[in-house]
Amino acid sequence: MKEGDLVLCTVEKISGTTVFVKIENKEEKEGTIITSEIAPGRIRNLRDYVVPGKKIVCKVLEIDNAGNIHLSLRRVRDKEKREVMDKYEKEKTAFNILKSVVKEKASEIKKEVEAKKISIYDFLQSCKEAPEKLKKYLNNEEAEKLCKILKEKKGRKAEVKKQFKLTSDAENGITIIKNILSPYKNITYLAAGKFILGMEGDNYKEANQQIQKILTEIEEKSKEHKCEFEVKEK
Repeated sequence: MKEGDLVLCTVEKISGTTVFVKIENKEEKEGTIITSEIAPGRIRNLRDYVVPGKKIVCKVLEIDNAGNIHLSLRRVRDKEKREVMDKYEKEKTAFNILKSVVKEKASEIKKEVEAKKISIYDFLQSCKEAPEKLKKYLNNEEAEKLCKILKEKKGRKAEVKKQFKLTSDAENGITIIKNILSPYKNITYLAAGKFILGMEGDNYKEANQQIQKILTEIEEKSKEHKCEFEVKEK
């Protein structure tokens, strides 16, 4: 872990103006967040943002000489938060699937797999195409049952939405805008030149890449037709 890393944390307690969290990694270290790093602006009540037991995504600001880990919640962008939480949910689901088959052996298998720098989610995904990898950890009956579950399991799609503005001062501005947007089927008109583009993918990163590609294309076409284009960033 180093400065700038994103870490998933669980809020443990709030003491005065400091939030204490457990960092969800192999070492299960603790970190702290001061009030000014919770959210921008004035904070009337810390519990509007954090409560004990809540999982939050933080950025590592500093690891001091004493080993204390100082974190920030407000410096994490929505995109970064979604990516970390998406990964966490997939890992959690993968482990629960494994546990449903091998029961108490699941934790030991997870530890062995992760020792090879492979996440349990990625390992099980690879086993869909190469089920022989399971033989090292499971007997034939367990491996067959797990493979069946993995093949039947359909992952939840990640959805990304971006709001943008597209306007034109030309006499045939409406026609120009319609022509620019016509190739894309996932755009919804809001009002006054404002639109929302939505995209689904197997994970947040994939969906976000697709949506950025489309927005880049729209921006290029907007420049060609001298339209005003702006993406609303969160």
